[in-house]
Parts: sequence; C-alpha cells; structure tokens
Amino acid sequence: MGLSIRKLVRRIRALVRPGALDRELDEEVRLHVALEAKELERLHHLSPADARRRALVAFGGIERYKEAHRDARGTRWLDELQQDIRYAARALRRGPTFTISAVAILALGIGACTAVFSVLDAVVISHLPYPNDDRLVQIFERNSPTNQWPLSVADFQAIQAWQRSFTDVGLLRQTDVSVAAGGAPQRLPVGYVTSGFLRTLGVKPAVGRPLGPADDAPGAPPAAVVTHHFAVEHLGGDRAALGKTVDVDDIAYSVVGVLDARYTSLGGRRGEVWPDARLKPPDRRGPFGMVVIGRLKDGLTIADAARDLERVSRREFVVWQASFQDHDAKLVPVSLRRVMLGDAPKTLALFSAAVVLVMLIAVSNVAGLMLVRAAGRWREVSLRAVLGATRARVARLLITESIMVSLAGAAAGVALGTLGVRVMLVVGPRVSRLAEAHVHVRAIVFAVVVALISGLIIGAYPVIHLARERSAAGVLGGERSVGGTRGARMLRAAFVVAEFALALPLLAAAALLLNSVLRLQRTSPGFDPSHVLTVNVSLPSARYSPINGSDTAISSYWTRALNDVREVPGVVAAGLADQLPLSGGNLNENNFDLVDKPVPAGTAQPVTPWTVVTKDYFAALGVRLLDGRMFLPSDTGGQHPVLLVSRSWANRYFPDGTAIGRKLVSGGCTSCPLVTVIGIVSDVTYTHLGDPPEGVYEPMTEGWGRTLALVVRTSGDPAAAIPAIGAALRSVEPSVTVADALPMADRLSASIADPRHAASLVAGVAIVAALLAAIGVFGTLSYTVSMRRREIGVRLALGARRRAVTGMIVGRGMAHAGLGAAIGVLAALLATRWLRSKLFEVSPTDPLTFGLVIVVLLMVALAASWAPARRAARIDLAEAIRDA
Repeated sequence: MGLSIRKLVRRIRALVRPGALDRELDEEVRLHVALEAKELERLHHLSPADARRRALVAFGGIERYKEAHRDARGTRWLDELQQDIRYAARALRRGPTFTISAVAILALGIGACTAVFSVLDAVVISHLPYPNDDRLVQIFERNSPTNQWPLSVADFQAIQAWQRSFTDVGLLRQTDVSVAAGGAPQRLPVGYVTSGFLRTLGVKPAVGRPLGPADDAPGAPPAAVVTHHFAVEHLGGDRAALGKTVDVDDIAYSVVGVLDARYTSLGGRRGEVWPDARLKPPDRRGPFGMVVIGRLKDGLTIADAARDLERVSRREFVVWQASFQDHDAKLVPVSLRRVMLGDAPKTLALFSAAVVLVMLIAVSNVAGLMLVRAAGRWREVSLRAVLGATRARVARLLITESIMVSLAGAAAGVALGTLGVRVMLVVGPRVSRLAEAHVHVRAIVFAVVVALISGLIIGAYPVIHLARERSAAGVLGGERSVGGTRGARMLRAAFVVAEFALALPLLAAAALLLNSVLRLQRTSPGFDPSHVLTVNVSLPSARYSPINGSDTAISSYWTRALNDVREVPGVVAAGLADQLPLSGGNLNENNFDLVDKPVPAGTAQPVTPWTVVTKDYFAALGVRLLDGRMFLPSDTGGQHPVLLVSRSWANRYFPDGTAIGRKLVSGGCTSCPLVTVIGIVSDVTYTHLGDPPEGVYEPMTEGWGRTLALVVRTSGDPAAAIPAIGAALRSVEPSVTVADALPMADRLSASIADPRHAASLVAGVAIVAALLAAIGVFGTLSYTVSMRRREIGVRLALGARRRAVTGMIVGRGMAHAGLGAAIGVLAALLATRWLRSKLFEVSPTDPLTFGLVIVVLLMVALAASWAPARRAARIDLAEAIRDA
C-alpha cells in the first residue's frame, strides 16, 4: 500500500510539475556520468574529454534511460501528447491558408449545430419549470382523435366536484385587457386563474403569497400575483409591489405575491398580471376556451385519469344535455409538456436535419483539405518513418492536428452559435419556450464533443490513406506518388460528390418552402387590405359593465366613437367586429344546427367562425354582397334574428340551392328563436391564409362587447390616420385603451411570418451548404491543377489548345457536381416528403422546383471550376518543367 501511495504521489507530481522531475533526472544523469568519468581518469589516466566519452558509452544512451524513467512514472503518453500538440501547432502556423480555411468551415458547421442544439435544449429537452412536470396534464374536450378544444366553466366545476385522479386542478383564462399601475393604462396579457392554479403547477411566488381559497370567498378584496418584470417595471420592485394595487380592466387588485423572474408565462400562457378568477355559476355548458390543468396523484397514470374523466363526462352530459348534445365528446387528459411543445419538435427537426447536412458537408470539405495537405507532406512523413517513427505515432500526430483544427473551429463556432441563437429569437418560428434559448454550458460541451468527433473523422481519412500508400512510396518520390494515386483521386472526388449530394436536398427544401410562401402571399384574404387600418379598443369594465342586463352605456360609447372616427379626414368607412380576419388559433367559433339538415341526436353539431359585426364593417373591410341583402338598422335580433354567411359556407351546406331564407339553431340553444340567413357575402379567411374561408356574421345589435376591433378604410395611408383615430376614440372616453393599431397589410404580412421565417432560415442554411460545396470543387480542382502542372505544360507544348485544357478541368468539376446532384435528387425526393404539411399548393416533388435547383447547383459548380481551369490553361511549359 505504501509503495502504491508513493507511486501515486510521484505520478501526481509528474502531472503537476513535469519539468521539475525532468530537471532532477538530468542532474542525476549528469552526476552519474561525471563520477564515472572521474573514475576513468583516475584509473586509466585518460583526458577529461576521453573519460567523459567512455562514460557516456558505458551509460548506454541517456535518452533511452529518460524514456524508461518516464514510462516508470506513467507520464510518457502525456509527454508525447505535449510534443504532438507543439508539433501540430507549429505545422498549422506554417500553413495559415489551410488553417484559417478549415477553422472557418468547421466554425460554420459547429456554430449552426450549437445554435440548433441550444434551441432544442430549451424547447424540447429541458424540463418544464415546474416540479414533477411529468405529473401535469391539460384537460380537453374531444369528440374525435383529431378534434379537441378547451373547456368551459361548467366542465371545470364538474371536474372539481367529481374527479378522483388529481391532487389539484386549476383554471386559467388568458386575455389581453387594459392594465394600469400608477400610469396610463396599457393593453397587456393577463391570466385570470383560480386560487389552486399555482398550487397545481407547483409554483410559489418569490415574494409574498400565492392566491388562496380565502381570495375566492364572496366579498373578499380582489387579489393578484404579478410577474417579476411587471413588479420592477411598474411597482418599484419585488418587495415594494406587495400591497400595491393594479387596475385590471378598471378593477383594483391588491398585489399579494410576485413570481420568480423565470416565470413569464404559466401553463404555456403569457401574462403580466394573474388576478383571481371569480367564477360565476354557468347557465349552459359553453362557452369554451378555459385552460384546465391537473396534477396526477402519485401512482396514477394518464390512462387512469382518462378513465376517471370519462366517468365525469358521462355524469356531466346528463346535467347539460339541453345545451350540449354531443354525446361523443369526452374529457381527456393530455401531457402538459406535449401540449406546450405542440408542433415544435417537428419544426425544429426540420432545422436540425438541415444543420446536420451542413455539418456533414463541412466535415467532408475539411477532410478533403486534410487529405490534400497530408499528400503534400508525404516526404516529411516518410522521413519520420525512416528515423523510426511508428505508424501509430504518425497517425496520432495527424489526428492531433485535425482535432486541434476542430477545437479551434468549435471555439469560433460557439461564438457563431451565440449569434445564431439571437437570429433564431428574432426570425425563427414562434414555438413555445424559444425565448429561453441561449448558449449555456451544455451547449458548449456539445460543441466540444462535435468537434472531437469531427476531428477524429477528418483525421482518419489521411491516416488510412497514408497507411496504405506508405509502403509503396519512397522518401524522395513519395509526394508525387500519393498525390496522384488513383485511390487518392477517387477519395477526393468522393468528398466533392458527397458535398453536392448533401447540398441539393437542402436547396430543394428551401426552394419548396419559398415557393409555398410566395403562393401564400398571392392568396387573396377575401378583401383589399391596402387602405385598411385595424385597432383593438377596450373599455374599462367598472364603468361600462352591463347594468341589469342592459349595455346602453357600452353601445352608446361605440355609437359615438364610430361617428367621431368617421369625421376624421381621410376616413371612408368604419365598422366594428369582435374579431379580425387572420386571427389564427384565437378564433371565436360557434356551433349550429340547420333546420333543413339537422344532425342526428347525440352527435356533434358543425362549428364555424362566428363574427359579430356592425353593418358598416363590410364596407370598411371591402367584403362584397353576393346575394340577398346586408344588415339593416331594423335587424335588432329579438324574435327575428338574422345572419349573413360566406359563399363557402353556403356552397358547403346548400350546394344544390340557395342558402337565403334557411333557418338554423345557434349555439345549441333549442329554446331560442331560429336564426334566418338573409345574405351571402364574399369569402374572408379568419384563421390562416390558405384555410377554408367559411364564416357566419351576426349583427351587433345587443350584447356589445367592451373589447372590440375597429376597422377603418381610409383614402390614403392608413398608418397616417392612427393619431387622429386614437384621439377620436379618446375624445368620447379618455380612459379607453387603444392598442395594436396596425394597417391590415402589416397584419396580413405578420400572419405568414412563421412560414416566411422558416423558409428564410432553411434558405440561409442551403446557401451555406452550396458555398461549401463550391469550395470543395474549387479546392479539389486547384490541387489537381497544381499536381498535374507538368503534364498540362507538356500537353500545351505538344499542341493542345488552351480551350481544351479549360474544358478538361471544368468537365471534371461538372462531372463531380452532376453525379452529386443525381444522388442528391434521389435523396431529396425522399426527404422533402417531410415538408408536405408545411407546403401550400406546392408538391414536395414539384419538377419545376427540382429542375431549377439542379440548374442553380450546376451553375455554382461551373463558377467554382472556372478559376482553376483558367489557371491550368495559362501554365507556361518552361516554368512547369523547372518547378517539377
């Protein structure tokens, strides 16, 4: 044991202070040689020089003893590694062009990989910021495998009363409303939550307390929790915020807690203020739109909860059958993580695949450069072999060099990755948790691992090739032999072919996505957006709440505000609606049942976008009347409610006759008066561009909302009218909140921002891939020209035309690119099928797109081949022979 400890101490000392041990060894050897020389002088009367020489001979080789000593202390490998690193560093310094090129190419690939890994880590890999997040589920209503929707207050209360699977259940209703905290009101995202919502998630305020059951009691003062950002921005800080009041929709809430800074959203919904949601007893099953989250009891699975909720569904259906007749609809739990991620894994998989292809191209490119460099160093390698270097030592030297290049690429790649993450945050697709992405320690470790693997791959090619050729080549003629062997040429060509084969699928994907975006941009939304302004307007609830069911104050404000807006110079028409076109997933929908074609009892009624509008809304938006009539002032609901329907709606439900005069039951209310269709208008897309433009319009005659969208058509630039329209709205009510004033053209452009950004990112990656492939062709042909310099000179001397030489070099480059493109087409035909769900009116195998991509790629190859070919055509025979 004692000996082992001494060895261990010696090895640790050797690792920490290797120079001291070497100095001690040198001193010991010198002393031994000196003593032996003195003894030889004394015994044999030799001169000091002869005595020292004989002493050295008797010693038997100092270096051998030193190596044996290093082996004994177990640090020889470390010494050799240090030597390899120093040698590799000197070699890389002697070839700055190669070093800079290789590092830059790898930095692009590793940087892209690091950025995508950082995003994947934040969005997909990392846990949700809630304890035991695998126990959290969101509960939906579902009547088919593909059709599910959020819950209603009635659903939530039924779950609370009858469930047996959850320790806690919480409700959230997220909306944008007017918020004031000591300053002018702003329209901010607010999440109304039940007192158990934070407890369900396992979130505790960093300062203060969470909402509790006492806050739900009748007569309790309104209470709210706020985010750290809101507390700092509006309330003077975390602790200073406690006890202060925040006006949310004109109701004063006392701040009882402040969340930790990492919580900018809860349950996947953004919010700055989280007031207590005081639920009222519902009078029907709907409306829906509430987020309900539950925490599973220990030992229970989602399948157990599904069975429990099915039992709750059957019991609830009996209670609300009069207003909700879909017997197939069931309450179902879905993992909260899966809900929050949505399509993010699929979207990020597209970028990951693109970046992996770029990384492969970068590695192929640098491997080709390393092979060329190794061929040029054959004389040096052969000389090392003659001097006794083993194959393993030479291989280790080359691998060390390639790994050093890769690590340098990783260092630059991490910096590029940081920049890439910022770009993704700005122009990337809007996926959940993207804002949490940044380059952290795990991303740096990932970059280093990628660099080490890349270094091993890059260094393996020249090592294997040199090992094969080494026995066949001589020290003097080796350089030419290796550079021109058939195996070396084929390997370099294979790298170039692979680069083009990898680049083509990327270019094809980018072209298909861009083509799809162009078609989306050309799709008509159903109206002319060029002179339309949209504004979201909110009235404070305390002053404008309906009194005894009467909304006179609210309707009075809107009537006066519309009149004032119409008086603004340049305003042609103005109307109101409870939702705007292209609302995406935040859509008001309603179920209905046609009197002529009722759905069978117990089955789901059809659902359609349901927009409540004033009669001037159509003129302001530019929607045309196709049949029947528009709304009149006499259409006031009551016993004779009326509707307008879109052309697509009419064609779908009444393809063989007119929809005018047809009657329907609205919202499942069988006791309400039947609604009559009085007109058909042109189609307007209310979800996303490219989706079916169905819709129904109800006149805004009663139940005016406090938050509505104002639509204004102007004669000039709509953006220029924003200040005057804002002033007109505030002239009637100074405390009104005016937000999101945007020309409709901008809103239209923003609606396709995600596909546009996705196409731009993939196009950027594809361009990098094409440039790397071009660099590969250029490098390979340049090396070929330099190696065949003498041969080409002789050809020219014997009468070969310079044009033929140019054609020969260009032909070789185009042959590589053409073969790579052919292989790439086959790969792209398989890979682009993944894009089918992201394309609009474009086939994933569109022949025109593929043809264009092939032409572009071949043009890139032609440009990259031209410079080496021109240099070959200008070779001087005398100079070539002299340099050979």
